Amino acid sequence: MRIDVVTLFPELVAGPLGTSIIGRAAQAGTVEYRVHDLREHGLGRHRSVDDYPYGGGAGMVMRPEPLFDALEPLRAAGAHVVLLDPAGERLTDALARELATIPHLALVCGRYEGIDERIRTLVDREVSIGDYVLTGGELPALVLLDAVVRLVPGVIAEASHKGDSFASGLLEHPQYTRPERFRDLEVPPVLLSGNHGEVDRWRRRESLRRTLERRPDLLDEAPLDDADRRVLEELRSGEA
Repeated sequence: MRIDVVTLFPELVAGPLGTSIIGRAAQAGTVEYRVHDLREHGLGRHRSVDDYPYGGGAGMVMRPEPLFDALEPLRAAGAHVVLLDPAGERLTDALARELATIPHLALVCGRYEGIDERIRTLVDREVSIGDYVLTGGELPALVLLDAVVRLVPGVIAEASHKGDSFASGLLEHPQYTRPERFRDLEVPPVLLSGNHGEVDRWRRRESLRRTLERRPDLLDEAPLDDADRRVLEELRSGEA
């Protein structure tokens, strides 16, 4: 997989790409990252990339010429262009899994008050990481990149992300490690029992419990069977 990032601040992006799982993915050759400094396509002696908005208003708007110059070669190379924008579709686990199947992504980081609307003609998809505004698209691009790269085959063991929150439509169950007892807080005995069937049932129940308590909206779309529905009835009635 190849991921290009187009940004005015390459230093914000380049560092994290060399660390942790996403860094190891590059070292292994599973994923290739290329960071493009948009300023290299700026206009005039000062490499200008922005201008005042037509019609007036606060802030500056990113000009179309630099981004067209940066994106057209990437599109010609087969890139699926993703603009990080607060008005885009919400980044979800399902969307990250879809993007992980695309062999070449180009992530566009906006800045200032926004982008010239004509730039959107080069964009295949617009994505938002939440209902808030940041100073630029670099951090959202890294969030999206991290969410996608860990799902690329060969980056981490498939079993490691199959049980993730949202992967099954539910929040993940609680996790414990050693010691068995810490400051009067104990690991649930079922996890020490060695009974894998009981462990699986406990984890499913706790996943349902946590989702019901924290994100009940997810239950409307989650794939639930009759056993899950019985557990939810018990939890709602306070029987467990």
